[in-house]
Amino acid sequence: MTVPDEMTEQQPANSGGKQGGRFQPAQSGNPLGRPAGSRNTATLLLANLIGGEGEDILRAPVTAAKSGDVSAGRALLERLVPPRVRTGRLRFALPTLQTAAVASGALTPGETADLARLVEAFTKALEAADFETRLAALEQHMGTMR
Repeated sequence: MTVPDEMTEQQPANSGGKQGGRFQPAQSGNPLGRPAGSRNTATLLLANLIGGEGEDILRAPVTAAKSGDVSAGRALLERLVPPRVRTGRLRFALPTLQTAAVASGALTPGETADLARLVEAFTKALEAADFETRLAALEQHMGTMR
C-alpha cells in the first residue's frame, strides 16, 4: 500500500511509534488518523442501498403500528421511549423473613436488590447494637469483680 505524498509531508517526526518507550507529551493518538466526518464502507453501502427511500423505510413501522401491528408498535416503543425507572417510595408490609428470595412478583429485580441492601444494613445495625449492649454488660461485670 502506498501512502499519498501529502500524508508523508504532514507526518510529524515522532509518529513512528513510541519514543523511548513513551508517547511524546501533548501528543494524542494518531494526529493523521481518520479524517473528521469520514464514514466507513458499511455505512456508505447502506446509504447507497437506501438511496432516497429512507423516509419511506422509516415510516413503514409507524404505519404498521398505527394499523394495529402490535409487534411494530412494541419495536418502536422499545427503540424510541426508554423504560421508566421506578424510583418512588414503596410502602408495603414486610413479612417475617424466612427465606432469602422475594418471589411474589410484587417487586422488580432492582427493587428486590434495594430491599436486600436495606435488610442487610438493618441486620448489621441490630448486630452492632446487640454487641454494644453485651460489651457494656461485660465491662460492668468486670468492673464489679475488681
